[in-house]
Amino acid sequence: METVKATLLIKGKVQGVFFRAHTRDQAEALGLAGWVRNLPLRRVEAVFQGPRDQVEKAIAWCRQGPPAAVVSEVTISWSDPDPELKFFEIRY
Repeated sequence: METVKATLLIKGKVQGVFFRAHTRDQAEALGLAGWVRNLPLRRVEAVFQGPRDQVEKAIAWCRQGPPAAVVSEVTISWSDPDPELKFFEIRY
């Protein structure tokens, strides 16, 4: 199974809606490594690393987000896997 790494920039109503906590829960359920954090201008950045099919599921989830979120845009960039990523965390 191919390991991939995707970095997402998520825009919309994505702060103050528990987006990071729900993203962590989704990533852990999918067995992915990486991290999620808030950015200025009410954006969220997330990195998912793991099997391509599981990363694609995480990306699909981020397009909707948790119930209170309103996602307007998701930008994805792919890069080489990072051997240092071993688990998923919320970064502050």
